[in-house]
Amino acid sequence: MVGQMARDLVLVVDEVPGPGGTAPVRERREVLGGKGANIAVGLAQLGAAVELVGVVGDDDTGERLIARAAADGIGTGAVVSRKGCETGLIVNVVADGWRYLEDLPDGVLLREDDLPIDLIARAAAVVVQLQQPPEVALKAARAATGCVVLDGAPERLGDELLACADVVRADHQEAELLVGRKLTGADDALRAAHQVRERGPRFVAFAVDDVGNVFAWDGGELVVPLGDVEVVDTTGGGDAFVAALTFGLTRGDGPEDAARRAVEAAGATVTRPGGRPDLTGC
Repeated sequence: MVGQMARDLVLVVDEVPGPGGTAPVRERREVLGGKGANIAVGLAQLGAAVELVGVVGDDDTGERLIARAAADGIGTGAVVSRKGCETGLIVNVVADGWRYLEDLPDGVLLREDDLPIDLIARAAAVVVQLQQPPEVALKAARAATGCVVLDGAPERLGDELLACADVVRADHQEAELLVGRKLTGADDALRAAHQVRERGPRFVAFAVDDVGNVFAWDGGELVVPLGDVEVVDTTGGGDAFVAALTFGLTRGDGPEDAARRAVEAAGATVTRPGGRPDLTGC
């Protein structure tokens, strides 16, 4: 897993106060977070052997996050502790919806010389979270010999990254960035997914607002509507989706089974505040 690692502070309140106001916190959680770490946690919970490639600062918070990842069953030998840098912080305020605050210094982004090329080349699957610099993501994708899963939409080097990918997952906004136009409805999203598939990936998954998820692969496609669950916080739903999809495809599940498993994992995650998944029983 190549991606973001941060301290995740979740605050649940009845309402967000206005300027000069205060509000009591009903629930507080401080956990290992960041999209890369969330996906790694989900994979470990599903039973996969996982190594996390990410960056923390050389501070107490970074040490605690590395220890937490190890306790979650994640390999941490490739986590970089960046000297002179503070560990990233994500604050998720959950009330009537959610609000996301990020403090992610440039130092906690991966650099090309941070990548453990031999480890990446040996992996059965490499998930590359595209909030990292495009050059770093591309180097990781090119080093991989197993299944390459891209999560998100690259700011640059899109064609080069897609040419390296086996699987691409994107939310609605990211999907629109990939195809360069607005997406309206499931049929339009399916057409767009097949267009992206023609650029390299063999399997494409797009989230579609107010619809659900669409999937396209060689000779097949699938639309899975939104599940009937009480959504508390959508943070982490996509990370659980990527973890379950990667796990299913890597172990040899068929496209439809892997797709449905991914949607179920996302649905199980959005019923609780915070982005940390709980996929042990999935």
